[in-house]
Amino acid sequence: MTAVHAALVPSAGSVSDQPRRVVVTSNKAPIAFSIVTVLMVLLVALSPREGKTKFRFSSDGDFFQIPDIAVPGTGVAWACIVVLVVLTLLAFVRVRTNKPVPVLVSVLFAVLVLVAFLSWAGAGSLRDFPVVRLIGGAVLLSVPIVFGALGGAIGEKAGVVNIAIEGQLLAGAFCAAIVGSITHSPWMGLVAAIAAGALVALVLGVFTITYRVNQVIVGVVLNVLVVGLTGFLYSQVLVPQASTLNRTTRFPTVHIPFLADIPIIGPALFDQSILVYLMYVTVPAVWFAMYRTRWGLRVRAVGEHPKAADTVGIKVQLVRYRALVIAGAIVGVGGAFYTVVSVSSFGKGMTAGAGYIALAAVIFGKWDPVRAALAALLFGFASNLEGALSIVGAPVPSQFMLMLPYVVTLLAVAGLVGRSRAPGASGLPYVKE
Repeated sequence: MTAVHAALVPSAGSVSDQPRRVVVTSNKAPIAFSIVTVLMVLLVALSPREGKTKFRFSSDGDFFQIPDIAVPGTGVAWACIVVLVVLTLLAFVRVRTNKPVPVLVSVLFAVLVLVAFLSWAGAGSLRDFPVVRLIGGAVLLSVPIVFGALGGAIGEKAGVVNIAIEGQLLAGAFCAAIVGSITHSPWMGLVAAIAAGALVALVLGVFTITYRVNQVIVGVVLNVLVVGLTGFLYSQVLVPQASTLNRTTRFPTVHIPFLADIPIIGPALFDQSILVYLMYVTVPAVWFAMYRTRWGLRVRAVGEHPKAADTVGIKVQLVRYRALVIAGAIVGVGGAFYTVVSVSSFGKGMTAGAGYIALAAVIFGKWDPVRAALAALLFGFASNLEGALSIVGAPVPSQFMLMLPYVVTLLAVAGLVGRSRAPGASGLPYVKE
């Protein structure tokens, strides 16, 4: 459901040298706004809660303390819902007048939904909502998704749909656990995870680039293969020898002076492990490599128009292989997070679909590394809500909170992503004529 509006159209019988500007609008955003608003109305109306909701913004050791805020939970929720209705009507009006819904409107809508939900859920609770812990946990849980999204974005830019992100994450976690346990070094575990992710990507490249097998099918098969293989080795090898092969040394938390003492964001962003800081560096590095280097130009060229790239001397298959292996190595770093940062051992299927959420983050971020990373942070935040709500004793079933990240993924991709276009040759094998 789209509407197309052309501006600067010359009158009949005349010829104009002015270019035509075509604006394409979509009803997806206002429809998604409507669904979410109705759900919020039903939630607050059918299950009203009395009392105030307390938000705690500071932690011990901050440079200065921000006072806690107590607000009437249900009242704030209804106030936010009123604004949500206004934003939904605004979105419909803009679409009717052939204008796109601004990104800031979507961001404001998402923030208000979060504030309304937290205000309603924490009403009457004797405990405060720890905002610092909520943000810090979201950053931590988003690490593997961010690395997975970066790898997916690189692969898509080169023309290869990397469905195997889940397998690369799981293989990285498995190899990091074994090597890290044997060497008692998280750094060696990280190196093993990078190699494992690159190896899975190389297998994906052999079948999709060289033998031109359907990329989606190969990616799904690789995911199933890695899940089955790691599950078998976990039961037959790691469990009997858990003390020697499945007990890693984790990266310690690194406290950055001054920055870690900034209220709200300091402990959440600058009191983390080395892999979190590596994520901060990797995101801009991938963006710079993709848009400011010759390598990035060639990757985007073979992903958009491989035949044109071939005519100017670019080796399409070689560029795709290199991009895919680099992407797999980056995803492997995210896999290492599970066994050298999060926990000290490998568990069967411990990635729990993070690779598929990373792939959704790539689409939500419109195949841009920075936007994909921000989308991954959103999904990490949704995953962390379960722990925050359990602290205040919110009346939300744990089963619902477990499925919340996937619900947010569906809503984001289906309703908020707007009009986007994948790289022109994404998913298409190149046959040199």
